[in-house]
Amino acid sequence: MTPVWRKSSHSGTDAGTSDCVEVARLVGNIEVRDSKAPEAPHLVFGSADWRAFARRVKSGEHDLT
Repeated sequence: MTPVWRKSSHSGTDAGTSDCVEVARLVGNIEVRDSKAPEAPHLVFGSADWRAFARRVKSGEHDLT
């Protein structure tokens, strides 16, 4: 099965503004890659771990400010 990669709608489309991570769902896991280097190795998370991470991001727990 080939992953279908997607990135945030908040990501730009112009050079220099489109740097983003992309995510794909594959066989119960979530894969994450750098949009600038799609052929480079990527990270794989279990679905439960990904949901926990996304919940924390949405709550602001990982904000840099």
